[in-house]
Amino acid sequence: MSDALYDVPGPRANARNRILSVITILVVAAILAFIIVRFAQTGQFSAQKWQIFTFPLVWENVAQATGATLGAFALAGVLSLALGLILSVGRLSEHAWVRIPVTLFIELFRAIPVLILMMIMYYGLPPLGVDFVTPFVAVVTGLTLYNGSVLAEVFRSGVESLPTGQREAAYAIGLRKSGVLTLILYPQAIRAMMPVIISQLVVVLKDTALGFIVTFHELLYLAKFYGSQFTYDAPIIPATLVFGAIYVVLCLILSGFAKWVEVRLRRGPGAPKGADIARTRLEAADGVAARVLD
Repeated sequence: MSDALYDVPGPRANARNRILSVITILVVAAILAFIIVRFAQTGQFSAQKWQIFTFPLVWENVAQATGATLGAFALAGVLSLALGLILSVGRLSEHAWVRIPVTLFIELFRAIPVLILMMIMYYGLPPLGVDFVTPFVAVVTGLTLYNGSVLAEVFRSGVESLPTGQREAAYAIGLRKSGVLTLILYPQAIRAMMPVIISQLVVVLKDTALGFIVTFHELLYLAKFYGSQFTYDAPIIPATLVFGAIYVVLCLILSGFAKWVEVRLRRGPGAPKGADIARTRLEAADGVAARVLD
């Protein structure tokens, strides 16, 4: 099958690919060398700029900021998934009085940037008498409204991508619409759209950095604070490198978890139980139909 879809490159193509690979490596190496040289010339590797990261209290604050970032991400991720499922059910409703308001809600919060949602929650509600909104609540609410709306469209598209015969067969054996959605359509849709769902959760993790605008003490807020310390020669670049590396590690861990989930789902035993139940019921219905025809 691979021979029919992919032509093995010949000697000239292999030589051309090697040349392009070497050129790419040289260009990347030249860019990295230029950056390192400029850092060295401007004193970014001096001991004074990195001295602030030698204090244990600084790393305690980094650990607390990392915990705050992960806490906001975890809560916003769970709430976004729940909101997305609920909105997708309304989006798939056959009743216009349910489907139209839900569609307007989704399109509205998909169009508003996350940063504006956070600012509205933190700076816009107190003048209206709502003074219990903390930076954490503003960040989680903004992330939930935006990413929940995006995930609603992901779930909807996953359900609508399934063959219509499965839905018709489920109705034929007497399942209600709630049973069709929960036992047949959603388990398969979630399994098929899992890479997209995990990618959106990575976006949730990275968007927690926007919380520094509403004084949420997460990693970017702390990076800006330490990078502006003139006592240590304003270590903006060192702070960016340190906290950027932390974000990279967190995203790599989440991406690794996504790969593990994808492999587990591909093997079969980790398939959702609802899909197994639906498959059993459909097989039983096929057996009944076969006996009736006989």
